[in-house]
Amino acid sequence: MSHAAILDAVYELLQETSARDLTMEAVAKRAKVGRPTLYKWWPSKAALVFAVFHERLARGLQTLPTATAEEAIRINVRALIRAFNGLFGKVMADLVAEGQSEPDVLRELYEQHIKERRDASVARVEAAKLTGEFAPDTDAGLLVDSIIGPIYFRLLLRYAPLTESFGDQLVDQVLRGARPR
Repeated sequence: MSHAAILDAVYELLQETSARDLTMEAVAKRAKVGRPTLYKWWPSKAALVFAVFHERLARGLQTLPTATAEEAIRINVRALIRAFNGLFGKVMADLVAEGQSEPDVLRELYEQHIKERRDASVARVEAAKLTGEFAPDTDAGLLVDSIIGPIYFRLLLRYAPLTESFGDQLVDQVLRGARPR
């Protein structure tokens, strides 16, 4: 019971404040538990935020089976943009910001969330090279990073809106150079 109440409290508080400004005291108060209860399950505030991030926010970003790698890329880009326009995006930006002074936060964010998805996308592009969907000299990692990087850039700098239209144009532009000639 208190485990779920704690995650609920963190989820609610993250809608009101940044991950950096979130305190264990505020979580304990909102969840109506003592601070020792928090530390019994999570050794740090970062661990608690990551628990909510993984259990409540990142679940909707599963890769779906598709006929082509391009379809998979487009579906994933649209899903990421939708997620980045909600609480998931706020918390992702908070974690990246927190990671600038806490390298362990960036490492965990990459290892526990980004790496698996990036690796799956790279593998999908590599397979698509073998079927002729993409040119054989396409650097799969660079292709994936060329699509995802600008999305994170807009999320973090907020200099322009992060829209599905932008995502579609981005995919069109990047894939133009990866198609067989």
